[in-house]
Amino acid sequence: MDCELNIITPPVFNGFPVKGFFTTKAAGSDRNAVSKAFTLPPHNIYIPVQKHTDKIVIVEHDLDPKIADGVITGRKGILIGVQVADCAPILLYDARKRIAGAVHAGWRGTAAGILRNAVTVMEYRFHSSPADILIALGPGIRRCCYEVGYEVIEAVARATGEGDYWDEKGGKYRIDLPAANAYQAVSSGVPPENIWTSGECTFCLPGKYYSYRFAKGSTGRQGGFIGIV
Repeated sequence: MDCELNIITPPVFNGFPVKGFFTTKAAGSDRNAVSKAFTLPPHNIYIPVQKHTDKIVIVEHDLDPKIADGVITGRKGILIGVQVADCAPILLYDARKRIAGAVHAGWRGTAAGILRNAVTVMEYRFHSSPADILIALGPGIRRCCYEVGYEVIEAVARATGEGDYWDEKGGKYRIDLPAANAYQAVSSGVPPENIWTSGECTFCLPGKYYSYRFAKGSTGRQGGFIGIV
């Protein structure tokens, strides 16, 4: 962890020409604060207009924000990212083709298979092999704190299949978004050993992370960012 900016650097990217990190409340998703971690101008940070979609945007030359909840690029010298406050921030990197991606996966995006969509775009647009893709799942709301209706369980299960990412106790259902996305990554062909998960729950740590559910409404955002160096 970078103590000055209080960012989390997933070890899965160590040794590769890429910088990927997750922010906490200290830096949030403010471009000026985040730019310090990558030493580049704030206008070279691309964050899409997030709407809980399954849409993936490819960033080449145009840095005008588009409606999407996933970003993929092969361009060096920029930082791509997503903003979250309970949803799972996910970073991807193809170590062979040198392609980077960032995904915002709330329950709707997870149910729509947005991470699987990102892997597919990397395969067909950039000729990536899932076996070469490294994935980091950042801090998000976990099963311990994310109580949902059964319709959410059904929707996510249709996209994910069987797995240990939800449970039911006393007629109440709880789901773990990072875990569900990890299952989807593996089913897309990404090796389990290529996947790193933070393990931290945003709801459990309101002093460290923004949590929409803990705040019961409007709150700030932290993010997940990645750039090719």
